[in-house]
Amino acid sequence: MLIAKKKRNENIAEYVLYMWQIEDLLRVLKFDRDLIFRTLVEPLNVSDDKKHEILYWYIGIIDLLKEEKKEEFGHNYHSLHVIRELNDLHLSLVENDAKYKSLFVAAKDDIELFREKSAKKTSDIEIAFDALYAKLLLKMKHERISDETAEAFDRITSMIAYLSAKFHEDSAN
Repeated sequence: MLIAKKKRNENIAEYVLYMWQIEDLLRVLKFDRDLIFRTLVEPLNVSDDKKHEILYWYIGIIDLLKEEKKEEFGHNYHSLHVIRELNDLHLSLVENDAKYKSLFVAAKDDIELFREKSAKKTSDIEIAFDALYAKLLLKMKHERISDETAEAFDRITSMIAYLSAKFHEDSAN
């Protein structure tokens, strides 16, 4: 909760990826409240009141995933709504921001390749986030990433970083 709030305010892309990671972590913990408390909350150096607030935040995410029938896989509608907002900004920037357009053009083939591998028919931005989340999971598993794939991830990361910065710039106005 504390990290999510900070990321939401500072870097929307990191926030989305963090929330996806939390969803998967809660699934690994089988939505078990006691296990979540012992594993994720109890070790925190915060007051007991704050610990309970954090636990209820996790429970809220669990409730959302259950309500949306996403106990096994998928992302909650809130994070997908953020992706749609970012996609709307993406479409605007492709038309009105030369730097962003060049970053998108550089990453477009990589996004298409990830789209083909995932067989998903979603927006370029959702595919880009899926790719970045896959990179995060590969790193966590200490799996080797080929130089070619690392370069693709770098191009997508550059595009999403610029998009995220523009999102926060627009939000501040």
